[in-house]
Amino acid sequence: MKYSEFEDIISQQRMRKYLLACNNESRRAMTLYRYNLKLSQEMFALISCFEVTLRNRIDKEMKLHYGNDWLRDLVLPGGAFYANPRVDKTYKIIKKAYDGLMSAGTYSHSKLLSEMEFGVWKYMFNNLQYGLCGRHLLHIFPNKPTSTRANQIDNSRIFLELDYINNIRNRIAHHEPICFGFPICVDTTYTLNNYSRMMTLFQWMGIDSGQFLYGIDHVGRECSKIMCI
Repeated sequence: MKYSEFEDIISQQRMRKYLLACNNESRRAMTLYRYNLKLSQEMFALISCFEVTLRNRIDKEMKLHYGNDWLRDLVLPGGAFYANPRVDKTYKIIKKAYDGLMSAGTYSHSKLLSEMEFGVWKYMFNNLQYGLCGRHLLHIFPNKPTSTRANQIDNSRIFLELDYINNIRNRIAHHEPICFGFPICVDTTYTLNNYSRMMTLFQWMGIDSGQFLYGIDHVGRECSKIMCI
């Protein structure tokens, strides 16, 4: 395909970064665009595995302390998030999903869990929500290092790590590139740093990521291809 046709489909604005990073070499820019899509696909698959793992570990821990319908109970009268304006955003996300399932007559705890977005699990480690109901959640990271004065690994640290992962997840979901550095150049450091974060959190959860992700972890390979363009 001619570059002019490719650009007409993708848009001049979206291709501007690719051209800049490739010294205005249109053929390389098209290749980089396609390679970025492949890297995004590979990275999103791993993030999806990570998200499901995190959700299930949180769910298991919360059930131990708050019962089998703990997520629903958070937003019902008497729940930790009910009528609490400080957690209004999370409350509305859970309540909307719960109300929809009830209206359809299909409510179950597992279905409510699956309706939640990554941000809900991230905010379980936010200081406010952690204080309201999540004080047991660091138990899902039995292999995390012991905190030191110079390196605190507490709920705030977990929240920060999850926030980074959530951000790259959202970039991919909104079709934003993950193959650039700053100033604009071909660079996969951003992706590899977030990949490393996930692998570290898997390790802290006591999960062998090599075995768990066997056959589906190709992020390193795709990053190498991009850096060789």
